[in-house]
Amino acid sequence: MIPRPRLPDFKNIAYYSGKIVFGVGLLMLIPLTIALIFQEWNPALNFLIGMFSCFIVGLSLQIFFYSESDLNWRQGLVITSFSWILATALGAIPHYLSGHFGSYLDACFDLMSGYTTTGLYLLQDLDHISYALNTWRHVLSYAGGQGIIVIALTFLVRGTGGAFKMYVAEGKEEKLLPNIIQTARAIWLISLSYLAIGWTILTSVAIWEGMSPVRGILHGFWVFMGAWSTGGFAPQSFNLSYYHSFLFELATIVLFTVGSFNFALHWAIWTGNKKEIFRNIEIVSFCVTITVALITTSVGLMRLNVYPGLTALFRKGFYHVISGHTTTGFMTIQSRVFVKQWGEMAMLGVAIAMAIGASACSTAGGFKGLRMGIIFKALIQDIRKMLSPETAVIIEKFHHIKDAALNEKHVRGATLIVISFIVSYAFATIVGVYFGYPLVEALFDGISAGSNTGLSCGVVSPAMPSLMKIVYIIVMWLGRLEFMSIFTLIGFMIVAVRGK
Repeated sequence: MIPRPRLPDFKNIAYYSGKIVFGVGLLMLIPLTIALIFQEWNPALNFLIGMFSCFIVGLSLQIFFYSESDLNWRQGLVITSFSWILATALGAIPHYLSGHFGSYLDACFDLMSGYTTTGLYLLQDLDHISYALNTWRHVLSYAGGQGIIVIALTFLVRGTGGAFKMYVAEGKEEKLLPNIIQTARAIWLISLSYLAIGWTILTSVAIWEGMSPVRGILHGFWVFMGAWSTGGFAPQSFNLSYYHSFLFELATIVLFTVGSFNFALHWAIWTGNKKEIFRNIEIVSFCVTITVALITTSVGLMRLNVYPGLTALFRKGFYHVISGHTTTGFMTIQSRVFVKQWGEMAMLGVAIAMAIGASACSTAGGFKGLRMGIIFKALIQDIRKMLSPETAVIIEKFHHIKDAALNEKHVRGATLIVISFIVSYAFATIVGVYFGYPLVEALFDGISAGSNTGLSCGVVSPAMPSLMKIVYIIVMWLGRLEFMSIFTLIGFMIVAVRGK
């Protein structure tokens, strides 16, 4: 029997969860500053209330459960999954106080969608929200793309060997540098460097297309955060079609594609290993699967003659395939166009792209290209074994930053996570069908939520049943943390009652 948690377990979990919640409060300084600059006094008050709520809870947990002991694996996994729930509940306070949500559940839905870089939202009257609230939405997805645990490791946690356990629990395993604290800081160095470049490019495009400098700066900032984090939140209800700009669409394709790459791949290129981008199994897998998804989608669109010109096919068809495959969720069409014009085959192509997703240890969701590559390599290895003499030793290799021999551990881990994702997609789909949505529509939005993508064919809306909103919150949470830390939290709660 698994041993029941003891007092040191609860102290460590509470103490480090308090640090993470305190970090969420610090993030609110960004929208608070915007509110003060633009004299948005009611939003400023909302963020002050939210910020001090985070500070009170965070400091209370750190004071009353102070701990200097290191973390074990169980504690690290539980801290990550539990702190995400706390961060969602407290981060939703300014959302709810804004008056743009029908319920606190709707506000929590948007917070989880932001943290998990999903991009689905239940916010009402998006076109008339404050600058501060729009900034907060995009800061959430930007911070969530790097990981709120990475924020804590970068700025709030120092000198703990247990930091790696929290880092892994957030769905990341790659160590860019030998020290995990340095790895977290390297991730932020990469992200902030791209912020300077991407923000400048998008601001320039926005001003070139006719926006005033102030609006151009704000929209460039917001859209960059949605693109780089593959988060999909957009500042207007018409999403990217609001801008009517081919340059804007082209710039975002580059940004969210680069943003979907593994941080370890970024670091390898930054440190001089430029050939890695052509050898890495994730990039090879990404190219193969996006080709399959693009062919499927294009055939579906051409069969119905939806977009007769190549330019329109690129701006509507390819854009949504790449947006889905990187799990970004930016859209250049209205959601119901998927159902009314695209047809089932084209929607299936985008659904395949969303389900697979992009790279491990990135801002993206889905199965991940690394796992797809490993499973394909395992299939090739088994075929070679069947065709070879019984005494032959068949070794299959793959390249991910370095050459590695494929073994049972790689295959078992990849298969387990892919199966978990499939179950998550099926669960969200079944719930949607139960509440009366057509199968294809329920499948499309269910995969979008579970893979943290954000494309929608119209199922997600404030009118959704409350139970369905809860299910989507759960599958977004599961997909972003890649299941293991949440399974550990559930197991921890069970053994706390029934353990030895």
